[in-house]
Amino acid sequence: MHEVSPVTNRGSSDVDMSVQERARTSHKARLRQEEVMTIRWAQLWRMITLSATGKTLFPYSRYIRTLNLGDLEELLGDPKFKDQVSKMFFEGELGKCKTETSGPKKNQTRLDAGSTSNNLGDLITTNTPLLEELSGRIENGALLRWIPRLPRLRLLNLWYGGALVGAGPLLRQHCHAFNTLSLWGWDHPGADPSFADFLNEITPQTLESLEIFSFMNIGPETLLSLGCHRESLTELKLGHVNALALQSLNLLAGCTNLSTLLLTDGTDRQVDLKNSHNDVFLETVAWLRNCKQLRSVTIRKIRGGQDLVTPILLENDIHLVNLEVRGYMMADARDFHQALANQPSLQELQLQGESDEVGDGVAILVESLSQLTNLTDLRLQDISDYFTDEVIGRLARSLPKLEGWWTSGWGVTDAIWNDIAKLKSLRRLDMAALSRFTANGILDFILNLGHGNEGLALAITNADVDCDLSEEEQSTIRESIAARVDGRFEFQLYRVTGHPPPLKLSWMTSFYPTSSRQKKFRILTRIDMTSITIMSTRLLLSTKDPRWRKDEYWSSLARTAQEERSSSSSPQRESM
Repeated sequence: MHEVSPVTNRGSSDVDMSVQERARTSHKARLRQEEVMTIRWAQLWRMITLSATGKTLFPYSRYIRTLNLGDLEELLGDPKFKDQVSKMFFEGELGKCKTETSGPKKNQTRLDAGSTSNNLGDLITTNTPLLEELSGRIENGALLRWIPRLPRLRLLNLWYGGALVGAGPLLRQHCHAFNTLSLWGWDHPGADPSFADFLNEITPQTLESLEIFSFMNIGPETLLSLGCHRESLTELKLGHVNALALQSLNLLAGCTNLSTLLLTDGTDRQVDLKNSHNDVFLETVAWLRNCKQLRSVTIRKIRGGQDLVTPILLENDIHLVNLEVRGYMMADARDFHQALANQPSLQELQLQGESDEVGDGVAILVESLSQLTNLTDLRLQDISDYFTDEVIGRLARSLPKLEGWWTSGWGVTDAIWNDIAKLKSLRRLDMAALSRFTANGILDFILNLGHGNEGLALAITNADVDCDLSEEEQSTIRESIAARVDGRFEFQLYRVTGHPPPLKLSWMTSFYPTSSRQKKFRILTRIDMTSITIMSTRLLLSTKDPRWRKDEYWSSLARTAQEERSSSSSPQRESM
């Protein structure tokens, strides 16, 4: 049945057609194919629903282990699910499941995809004895009706946490295998005590995984109630944590069997635990140090988050495999960067933060990274803005197991290719550094690739405008990497968006401010008879230089450019 109809998302025509095929296919033909895929998508869901009522030759629903009603809701809300497709779907017994709501115009109605998917779910779940995983935008009343029908239910993935109110006792009575819960959000003012009640009502020491994707109004009551599952809980992912929850993290002290931890600040870095709530910070650090089974840690946008992670890195009994820290400053992360070297077990590392060329911050970071010889995936965003040829070359020589690498940098040239070509397992390279690569340099790199680089995706996304590759050169590179390792190549020049369109062009000049940091700034100005339009600014340096905050500095640039224009003998002259 799966081979006849796609299971999710209309099967997407991109799956069935290559880029070349899509280019040869007319827009009208693609629309027709999408309509056909929507019909097959609808047929699949209709067949599943009817099988639950005994109206099909084979009882498909009895063998369902995973039911994603979010996909059904997406089908019902698809623009192509109308007219004949909708009429076919709701023909016969399924017509009673159809719910409509008022449309955008007066006296107009439209299909209520959410309520209708719940009505259809009511039918499906009457005959799904093997169902283990249930997800979607499920209403509270519907979930309470369905739980007694699902004795093998193990996982719930709900759009809105309010559906859990009253569900705890039912799960405890009917679903003895339940251990995994994912929620997209719950913004009700009473979410904290209600969710705490749910955690207390289900069977103690059974919840193994809790993930909250977006905003959820939880606080100390919820975190304290997680102690009822301190022995079983191994995965805790809290996205968009509010201020009250951040200030109560120490209440998780009993949950020390965690192997995976994710915390994301939802307060826009307004809470400073270390300086404003030091007692909570110290107790939270003590809790994290006691989590000896930790293997994956993700800290996003938490103010001083690197200080929460540093003690974990220094624990000799903790051996991390995956680490992600985002939203910190290099100037405040000396200890954190040094501590990275104490986790040679790391295989995946993602760091994002504000870099700093002043001092030895870059050298300390590179020294620690060079010792993580088991890394297979390395993503450095912003924090690597001052990486040079020498730094990137050293990392390539020190990290032989890299399979994926994303990095920024400054003034990177073809000098790096020889070292990177020695990474025999590299499958993905995203070079977001401001680069000055040549076509010959890239082609030489491709020629040195081996069987371990099969399928390599090479992306150069921040090339210097003075080192643009022609369409012919890009085409040659794409053909070469495809022939050599069946790989792909992407190329994009450095761009700054948000500027107004240029005035009439009379001439262009490139101007470098005279300062100890002059190589970090380049301002391209286009000048006509009366005005100057600054087209783009490469701000690859910390904006701590006070001159960049003063209007008079920009005025001085304009005066200098006008003076150069007056003294130039040709409108085509380029001044550096």
